[in-house]
Amino acid sequence: MIRFENLTLGYDRHPAVHHLDLSIPDGSLMAIVGPNGAGKSTLLKGITGELRPLGGSIALRGISAADIAYLPQAHGLDLDFPLSVFDLVATGLWRRTGAFGRLSGEDRERIREALDTVGLGAFVGRPIGALSGGQLQRVRFARLLLQQAKVMMLDEPFAAVDQRTSEDLMHIILDWHCEGRTVLAVLHDLEQVRRHFTTCLLVAREPIAYGDTSTVLTRANLARARRHAEEFDQHAPVCHVDELPRKTA
Repeated sequence: MIRFENLTLGYDRHPAVHHLDLSIPDGSLMAIVGPNGAGKSTLLKGITGELRPLGGSIALRGISAADIAYLPQAHGLDLDFPLSVFDLVATGLWRRTGAFGRLSGEDRERIREALDTVGLGAFVGRPIGALSGGQLQRVRFARLLLQQAKVMMLDEPFAAVDQRTSEDLMHIILDWHCEGRTVLAVLHDLEQVRRHFTTCLLVAREPIAYGDTSTVLTRANLARARRHAEEFDQHAPVCHVDELPRKTA
């Protein structure tokens, strides 16, 4: 479904992740892991089109941008703005209704069902500023539910939430996978990745390993990822693929 061909992404002509060459099949449940600053969030921005490649390409096969739902790490919400939980979740329908479209009775029922799914059915009229961090993340997941996208991309979906919320949201992710959706999630908890994610990409500014999670998350690969992240030159120019040493893992 998603193909990276010698992909380099970065900012101001400085690579953040480079020379990535792999395919992500339809229906994958894939974790993206690596040290801080390894280029994980950058990769998601590249798939959404928010960031254009410095080199190589990203091919979306059989899907369009409208088929991708994206949960960025930062919510970007003004919590002082008088917006209700219902109104925020309703923005998940904007591709169908438009920015100022009227909600049908069916739409309103779907919004309530999404809030029930994330355990916040009683919060429908509550202002978003009154929510805890975990509750706000549940609301953001409810918004994703309404998009009914083929590809779900999540950047640190469990950051700063309690264990119960993390477990509940993980169940929703597994449900998406069971429905045949493709799920890509940037995560830090390697034990959680080992328990739930069948496929893993380990990056440290460049690909370290990709494939079955058990073969990717080895002690040797993780040590190499740390070393690569520590040695990476933040101000390096974009390089050519033949300038890089070949990786065998």
